[in-house]
Amino acid sequence: MTAKGQKLESLSLRDAFESEFARRETERLAREDAERRQQEEDLASAQALRDALSVDGDFLEQRGLTVDIRRYTVTLDHADYRIAAYFEAGKANVTTADKRTANPGSTALRKRETADTVEAALRFMAQFLADETL
Repeated sequence: MTAKGQKLESLSLRDAFESEFARRETERLAREDAERRQQEEDLASAQALRDALSVDGDFLEQRGLTVDIRRYTVTLDHADYRIAAYFEAGKANVTTADKRTANPGSTALRKRETADTVEAALRFMAQFLADETL
C-alpha cells in the first residue's frame, strides 16, 4: 500500500467525530466562560456606579432623587424624570426619560449616550441631571 492508503486506514469516522465534538465543546465552554466574566464585570460596574451615586445622601434628598439598582441597571429616579445606566458588554447605555409626558407607569426617552467607563457614565448622568434641573 501507498502512504496515502496507510493514512486513511488509521483514520476513522469515530475518531474524526470525537475530535470535532471535543473542539466544539472546548469552544462552547470558552464562550460561556467569557460571557460569565463579562456579566460579572458589568454587574461590578453597576454596583460601583450605584455606590458613587449614593455617597451624598443629602444631595439626593435635596433634589428629590432616589438611587436604585436592578441587576445591570442603575437608576436615579425623580417624580418627573428618570436617569438610568444599563451596563452590557463592558459599556453603559445612559438614558434620561421624562415621566411627565408619558402614560402613567412609563417614560418617554429623551437622551441617550454610551459610556466606556463607570466614570463616564457618572459624568453623563450628572450632565443629564443638570439638564433636567435648569
